[in-house]
Amino acid sequence: MRSLKHQLLILLLGSLVILAVSFVIVLGWYMKDRDVAAANFKAQADLATCGEIIDVKYPGSWSIRDGKLYKGTIKISLNNDVVDYLAQLTGDTVTVFLGDSRVATTVRGSNGERVIGTKVSANVAQTVLKNGQTYVGVADVVGQRYQTAYAPLRSENGDIIGMFYVGISHVYEQEFINKSLITMAELVLTLTILVGLFAFFVLRKLFNRSLRDIMLGTEEVVAEVYNQKVSNEQFQAFTGEIAQSVNSNNLEHDPLTNDGNSFERFKDTEQISELLNNDTVTQGPEPLYGLQTPWYSGAEELPKGLNKATLDQIVQFLKETHRPVSTEEVSEGVTLTRVTVRRYLEFLEQCGILKSEQKCGTVGRPVKIFIPL
Repeated sequence: MRSLKHQLLILLLGSLVILAVSFVIVLGWYMKDRDVAAANFKAQADLATCGEIIDVKYPGSWSIRDGKLYKGTIKISLNNDVVDYLAQLTGDTVTVFLGDSRVATTVRGSNGERVIGTKVSANVAQTVLKNGQTYVGVADVVGQRYQTAYAPLRSENGDIIGMFYVGISHVYEQEFINKSLITMAELVLTLTILVGLFAFFVLRKLFNRSLRDIMLGTEEVVAEVYNQKVSNEQFQAFTGEIAQSVNSNNLEHDPLTNDGNSFERFKDTEQISELLNNDTVTQGPEPLYGLQTPWYSGAEELPKGLNKATLDQIVQFLKETHRPVSTEEVSEGVTLTRVTVRRYLEFLEQCGILKSEQKCGTVGRPVKIFIPL
């Protein structure tokens, strides 16, 4: 039973751990999808915001002069102040393209330098420069993946002469997701430990109670089976002795040559058997202290699970003792289990033959004493 309790506890804790891990994994996928959607939304919003800021701060149209990109009268090519200011406001990387080449950017290479003059990826150039559409999605920016938004830059006559870009690095996205998942995992682990401890104490309490009930019930069943088996064996032995005695008498005297003596002996045997049966019926223990009770008067049968032989044995012991006794004393006196003896004593108490009191000792739990009335 102890092993079963541990197995159930391990099964419960294992289920909680699997549930927690599954929850974190599903949450991770969900957060990843939601983070991509949120990054796309932010990139689009930042792209529009930066366009409005540039138009307000640098009025005029986009143009190319001497191979340089201008916004109104302000040169944008190699103007890091513009892109740095916008990057500070949005938290994104910001780049301005002349054609498909970067002329002002906050994106830096592995050496820490701004990647001026590098080209945009081919799929982005096709969408923005050729088709004149806004591109929103994942793009390769100098060997790294970014959640990006690109918009075409048009001259006064409507020609596309460049692009404006904002992007959010996937490294920062992944760091944000990892931090969120770690926080969630710590929370789930704490909850799992608390639930596991609660389940451990509840299961231990329930199993201890169930184990005690099962042991008591098993002890009662074994005791009843043992008592009934002993009674049956004693009865069979007694009837076997009688049969053996009768057979011996019949073999010693042949009825064909005995001149009627066997008939007289047979009558004597019948009379002896009748007396024996009468004595057996009437020699049972008298009611305890003269009180007539149902199992002696024959008014009704004993309750289910009780038998007359065991009851007679306990009643006889109580008559001989004739003093307050405990279940343990009666159990030792009649050589029966305490569970069985307690059931019979409680039955006698219900019938008004005994009464019980709790006797408190110096140590331990109180002892139930049964007192004859």
